[in-house]
Amino acid sequence: MKVLVAPDGFGGTLTAPEAARAIARGWVRQVPDDEVTVLPMADGGPGFIDTLHAVLGSQLRITTVQGPQGEPTPVTVLHVDDIAYLESAQACGLQLLHAPDPWSSSTVGVGQAVVAAVDAGATTVVIGLGGSATHDAGAGLLAALGAEADVPLDAGPRGLQGIGSVDLEAVRARLDGIRLVAATDVDVPLLGLFGTTKTFGAQKGLDEAGIVEVDAVLDAFVVATCGSTPAERRVADAPGAGAGGGLGFALLVLGAEVRSGVELVGEAVGLQQACAAHDLVVSGEGTYDHTSRSGKVVHGVATCAAAAARPCIVLAGDVTVGSREMRAMGVESAYSLVDLLGGDRAREEPQAALADLAARTARTWSR
Repeated sequence: MKVLVAPDGFGGTLTAPEAARAIARGWVRQVPDDEVTVLPMADGGPGFIDTLHAVLGSQLRITTVQGPQGEPTPVTVLHVDDIAYLESAQACGLQLLHAPDPWSSSTVGVGQAVVAAVDAGATTVVIGLGGSATHDAGAGLLAALGAEADVPLDAGPRGLQGIGSVDLEAVRARLDGIRLVAATDVDVPLLGLFGTTKTFGAQKGLDEAGIVEVDAVLDAFVVATCGSTPAERRVADAPGAGAGGGLGFALLVLGAEVRSGVELVGEAVGLQQACAAHDLVVSGEGTYDHTSRSGKVVHGVATCAAAAARPCIVLAGDVTVGSREMRAMGVESAYSLVDLLGGDRAREEPQAALADLAARTARTWSR
């Protein structure tokens, strides 16, 4: 039996390559005769650059930018001919903070990385969105590119309070002739009940009152940037505008093309062809929940598996979706580390625990 292992990283405990190797190790321990292929994946969030570099090779450049709290932070930019790929999580990711601070964290470092990529000769810049600690709708990115406003754009949502106007003339001149691509990990809009603040605000440290307040601040930022009419504000409603705490919105305002990050990575690594060449597809992520179908790796992998008429199963740290929703996502079954092996072991020995979970799963799914 041929098994394709194509997981994402596991929420800061395992990178995608580490998770793939652990699953493969556990599987072949249980079924030595199975042929297991590892194909680590990414969706624009953490691991985006490493995954692409493993396939595309080419040159890596390191530039130092301003982190979410203003600290010097190294960012790796992958240059392939005249295309530059960068990962916003390296400049403003949750892993860079000791404690969440959504009110003051900024995306200015992402804008600085874009500037560095353009200065190095890139004419197309692909920005992977996901895993951000920020919630400023890309205001910091715009500031780094030369935007001006009547309030600070580089101080997070708190700095945007009372905003009345934003001038993007210098940004558009700076990026003249540059193609921007936003590789999104979610397809949520910026504002409202299904927007980025309501969906991801709690993960970034906002309480219920803070979610309402930040959403109102970002709404005023949209008006200052785009205008107040429904037609002018439409960009904030676009799928992916809420990716990266609203980084997608700022990039859309600048005319960026929005691509699914997992589809972009899948094309680069040959995911569709790999699914067709195997009998079973195994994906995985830290938490398999309702947000997984909004552009995450598991949903992208399951979609490719379905197109190839191959079953897809998921191994995750935690599983919170029911079987009906799971099958709507194209997943046959999902298995939780926490449920089967306990939360303590999942946290303390993630690789060994994931390998054990894979071995248990192989008993059911291998021929």
